[in-house]
Amino acid sequence: MKDQYGRELTDLRISLTDRCNLRCVYCMPAEGIDFRPQEELLRDDELLLLVRVAAELGVRKVRLTGGEPTVRPGVVDLVHGIRQIPGIEEIAMTTNGLLLEYLAPALAEAGLTRANVSLDTMDPDKFHRITRGGKVEKVLSGIAAAEAAGLRPIKLNSVVVRGFNEDDVASLAALTLDRPWEVRFIEMMPFGSVGDFAEAGVVNSEETIEKIEAALGPLTPLNLSGEDPARTYRLPGAAGTLGFISPVSQPFCAKCGRLRLTADGRLRLCLLRDDEADLLTPLRLGATYEEIKETFRAAAFRRPFGHALAEKMFPQARVMIQIGG
Repeated sequence: MKDQYGRELTDLRISLTDRCNLRCVYCMPAEGIDFRPQEELLRDDELLLLVRVAAELGVRKVRLTGGEPTVRPGVVDLVHGIRQIPGIEEIAMTTNGLLLEYLAPALAEAGLTRANVSLDTMDPDKFHRITRGGKVEKVLSGIAAAEAAGLRPIKLNSVVVRGFNEDDVASLAALTLDRPWEVRFIEMMPFGSVGDFAEAGVVNSEETIEKIEAALGPLTPLNLSGEDPARTYRLPGAAGTLGFISPVSQPFCAKCGRLRLTADGRLRLCLLRDDEADLLTPLRLGATYEEIKETFRAAAFRRPFGHALAEKMFPQARVMIQIGG
């Protein structure tokens, strides 16, 4: 499966729910959002059918996102079901980590390959402020449980937001000095009703790198190819690595091979554009398997070349929590 620009599409990000047990400033408006009724979201059997379609079209990697994927009822059974689909080689999860302390062993046994855990600061007060109520201690317990369960390599995602945590990047980077983790710093992306706030909050990756090098020493480049969204580096003598994901200042659209399936059954063709294809409606109206497969393929083919942040064309229809990362 390729898009109109010849990019091979092997990576599917699946939002399991639009709900979350945190309210992060860059993900959800302060006033909250109207969650979709449960009957408007993909059921397990519908989701597994669409993953099977994607696998037959060439998808090899699945990443489960949210909202917060661990709050979806039956998430362990769903992971097990995806693992049984021929062609799927890797199942990862992006999570806030709050429930990993309890779920990590069962998820690993069901077939989850690894976990990316969001961690924007180690400071309890700042964490509480950024997440609007979260406790960083629960996340750290979840990371430990994931590592113990074999969900490796551990990757920690930190969205750098001006006025919130731009001064915490060095302490987060220092986590890699004696741990084989990858700490990844992500430029904040503008969406919908948080778009203006997000644009003002962007800290570009070069500024983040400068802060880290000033505190911890020069970074050695490892992979700057663009094949992976993160450009990776290593601190002197570090056991782990650092990654920098720069959709605003250094877009990686030319090599992007990702599609996204929203919790309400829409194939989103670019994280930062509103263009989507509805798969759930025809599925429930009785479309055949082959018809769904052709709808999926045709939508994937029309993927845009890249986002339009440079023209300040921000996605308006949804905020991040409704899409998944």
